[in-house]
Amino acid sequence: MRLGHWIVGAAALVMGALHPLHAEEAVNATLYAVTYLDAAPPEAAQVAALARQYAQATRKEAGNAAFEAFEEMGRPNRFAILEGWRDKAAYDAHMASPAMSGFRDKLQPLLISGTGVRLFGPLSVAPPTAEPGSEAVYVLTHVDVFPAGKDQAVDLVKALADAARKDPGNLWFDVLQQDGRPNHFTLFEGWRDQKAFEASVMASDTKDFRQKLNPLEGALYDERLYEAVR
Repeated sequence: MRLGHWIVGAAALVMGALHPLHAEEAVNATLYAVTYLDAAPPEAAQVAALARQYAQATRKEAGNAAFEAFEEMGRPNRFAILEGWRDKAAYDAHMASPAMSGFRDKLQPLLISGTGVRLFGPLSVAPPTAEPGSEAVYVLTHVDVFPAGKDQAVDLVKALADAARKDPGNLWFDVLQQDGRPNHFTLFEGWRDQKAFEASVMASDTKDFRQKLNPLEGALYDERLYEAVR
């Protein structure tokens, strides 16, 4: 889905082609933004339609490398937007664009809360193994550790990504590190289907990761499953 048909299939197709950087370096290079939206349940379909229109406009902007919108499985009023930009200047120009202001103005009355936007650089990114099909499951996980555990967490999330990419049914597994908060990470996974994802959760590498990460965590492990907004 392009993060080019990040419209049909794989944000990771673009993400995997970009050179990995630490978040501290990423402000002058590749930049990713993850936005979470909670719509009023009766307004979910309208928010999805707005997100589709916004995506079409944004993908045409100079400096955009990727854009996709997701709705949470089982909670279709909760959305996530993942976008990639050539650099911070391209992202800032987008934030000041008519497309962005128009989307924000139309969206705000439909939400039950504000938007949560986080900026990231790529920490561990690899080419995808396949494009997602109609049953693909997308996973966004926010990992927050205490600052003192940052370096250990970096090693843990990198090791998990390396292992998960070898699991049956994995399409990609990318790790982003938050700009300005290097102890915060987002894991972006693509799986062939729900069965493949559930098998990965039970894998020994996943269990080992979760057990080692647990004493480092500064907040609950926030893992959410999504499908693409079509």
